[in-house]
Amino acid sequence: MSDIILDVKRLTVHFEVDGQLIQAVNDISFQVQRGQTLGIVGESGSGKSVTSLAAMGLVPNPPGKVVNGEIWFNSGNGTPVDLATLSEAQLQAYRGGQVSMIFQEPMSSLNPVYTVGFQMVEAIRQHQNISKEAARQQAIARLQEVKLLPTDAALATLIKTEKPHLDDESLKEEVDRRQQAILDRYPHELSGGQIQRVMIAMAISCNPALLIADEPTTALDVTVQATILDLLRELRDRRGMSLIFITHDLGIIAEIADQVAVMYQGKIVEAGPVWDIFAQPQHPYTKGLLACRPQPNQRLRLLPTVADFMSVELAGTEINAAAANGGLPVAATPVIRERVLDAEAQARFAPLTEKELTTRAAALAANGPLLAVENLQVGYPVRGIFGKTRSHVMAVQDVSFQIQKGETFGLVGESGCGKTTLGRALLRLVPAMGGKIWFEGRDVLGLGSSPLRQLRRDMQIVFQDPYSSLDPRMSIGAAIAEPLKIHGVIKSKRNQRERVSYLLDRVGLPASCMNRYPHEFSGGQRQRVCIARALALNPKFIICDESVSALDVSVQAQVLNLLKEIQAEFDLTYIFISHDLAVVKFMSDRIMVMNQGRVEEIGPAEQVYRQPQTPYTQALISAIPVGSLDRIQELQRDRATVA
Repeated sequence: MSDIILDVKRLTVHFEVDGQLIQAVNDISFQVQRGQTLGIVGESGSGKSVTSLAAMGLVPNPPGKVVNGEIWFNSGNGTPVDLATLSEAQLQAYRGGQVSMIFQEPMSSLNPVYTVGFQMVEAIRQHQNISKEAARQQAIARLQEVKLLPTDAALATLIKTEKPHLDDESLKEEVDRRQQAILDRYPHELSGGQIQRVMIAMAISCNPALLIADEPTTALDVTVQATILDLLRELRDRRGMSLIFITHDLGIIAEIADQVAVMYQGKIVEAGPVWDIFAQPQHPYTKGLLACRPQPNQRLRLLPTVADFMSVELAGTEINAAAANGGLPVAATPVIRERVLDAEAQARFAPLTEKELTTRAAALAANGPLLAVENLQVGYPVRGIFGKTRSHVMAVQDVSFQIQKGETFGLVGESGCGKTTLGRALLRLVPAMGGKIWFEGRDVLGLGSSPLRQLRRDMQIVFQDPYSSLDPRMSIGAAIAEPLKIHGVIKSKRNQRERVSYLLDRVGLPASCMNRYPHEFSGGQRQRVCIARALALNPKFIICDESVSALDVSVQAQVLNLLKEIQAEFDLTYIFISHDLAVVKFMSDRIMVMNQGRVEEIGPAEQVYRQPQTPYTQALISAIPVGSLDRIQELQRDRATVA
């Protein structure tokens, strides 16, 4: 049996966009070893996902087309087959059965109108000629394998503890009922981590030889992310399954990969064993990706970005009249030139000293509080018959803290812990059930509509999803100018344009783009637009609610640096909300950890990281994918022990 399960040779995929061919994947070759994990890493648009879609025969045509290359798959049960030459009907014998895929957004991959059990049974029966009941039993077994369901014995023991009077037959019926209860749930009734487990269970249900995981942990908390990574490693090793793991984060790659391929603008710029990539990166793009991740064990003044390690030049558009592309122009391949950090850049990215941190903490304490919160409580109503409120689910319970002028106050915790609800309650976007909020001595909860509107000039928010928070029908210039019009700050259209132009320039966007619309920008650029809009009224206080969680690590570094720079320029105070403690530590002077609506601990950022006081905080810190050589060595030792 060959040790190579997937052998991709000179793969090229084009997409036709506005009469020009974009080389989404440009002449790449790689191999996947049996029982090992290949990590494919790169920014959005680098060609990672298109590569995986090509392997599955799922490139949408039009506008995409596989114009060259071979994709040899060897399951070990017969002669290798070139998947690129198979028809759609022939591909169905491999797709979902021998080669399976976990897509990036699990909620989009499941049909919201069908239960997860129905969808799992349907997928199993598509590839196996078995009865519906047999498929149901397989679905339960796979959910047990991904640890969404306890084993029959464990569940029986639990039920026996709760209901000791049950006889064997009744116990068996209760076990079956509780298992069916999970199968009968709809996707919206499960958490993000649970949905991702369902997708993994569905992907492994037909015992694939190769599993492709496309950004399976991007939107998950660090603790849930760590659990999913542990699960994928365990499934790979126990089943002898090969894995392609796609991500933009090299820290996650260090947690799971044996081999790594780094992609940039459609090409593999560097490939090799995970240890070599981390210990001695050769390509400037790889060096930039490694450098731009916040490291929790040190706090840099600013984060390096990919642009600090390389420059990109385009030679123009190449005309290729080959029949394969119908004579359409093909975008040129970028020319990459390496940059070396000079002494000035090294000083800009140097770690802050203990003395500098102590001096800043003393200066902030002397400024006095800008915001004070006392015993805040926020709940969501649970309604019964005729819409009458029966009770409340408490999202924020008895929370108290103060924020000093000029401080960045980090707010960290898992999804559902109350972070976002707390941030919105401070702006009175959701009602509080009790407690006090003081801003510059004013009782926020006691303000009427007119003074509250005036207060909101000083208090702004940058939401998590920039696309959802921008009106798709409004140009970005109009979106940034809208607060100026609403509050009557600048009435002249000429002055409004000048203000918008200045704000765009300040967040690193050209003024010439003010007439463009949100869909014409990347995720990082849209987030810059949202930051510019939040700055329009010269606020004193900004809440950044998961404002970088959906961005690539390199774009994330740019936005984090921007937030630090404008804080110094505009004398801003931040609440920085995130589930990623490494990012929060880089940004924050102090950190508050929340769990289930309550405060776990508050303290200086360095102290919370180095000396966490509660098991919950310790778990958050241990789940951070640091991507260190020590961690890679530890995982390799563990794997060798298991083998």
